[in-house]
Amino acid sequence: MADRGDLHLSNHSNQDNNRTEDTIADSPTRPITPSRTLPLAPSRPIRIFTWLARISRFLLIALFLFTAAAKLAIAKAFAENVGQLLNGSGFNQRWSWPVTIAVIFIEVVIAVLLLMPRTIRLGAMCAALLLLAFAGYALYYVYVLHGEPLECGCFGGIIASQLGVTTALRNLALLIPALLVWFGYRRNSPQLRTADAVV
Repeated sequence: MADRGDLHLSNHSNQDNNRTEDTIADSPTRPITPSRTLPLAPSRPIRIFTWLARISRFLLIALFLFTAAAKLAIAKAFAENVGQLLNGSGFNQRWSWPVTIAVIFIEVVIAVLLLMPRTIRLGAMCAALLLLAFAGYALYYVYVLHGEPLECGCFGGIIASQLGVTTALRNLALLIPALLVWFGYRRNSPQLRTADAVV
């Protein structure tokens, strides 16, 4: 009798195990989602570089808007300065107004490119190229053409500035903020772009 009881309990236990396995097999499987890790906070040097890039960006925007407005305020006098520079470089003075309009237009375009979040790096590159062009022409005018000191009119009539080594060094120094913007607003810096887009 004991053997029959043990056999009955064993069969009952096996049936329970089979039911449990069938229940587990029929239950829907849920995909395992990977745990989300919080992004690490940027280190202190990265934060400083981010703020330097942001400050440099708005500094360049203000600079190019200021110089364009200053030239536009004395457009006639600036065109005369451009004509003298063209004459000293061997070009016809009739190109003074087209060059004047082109310089003012380029400076405004660069400021707009720096202002738009999607074209910040393009604006920084154009700013660097324009600064290099101004610096290169200043050195060419002084050391190759041996031209007489002339008022370049870079800041209109607000700040007096003669074309020469000082002008070239100033433009080369302004390459620093342009490079900070170029490297600071990389494509893999979403936190900087997002913050500026909100602003």
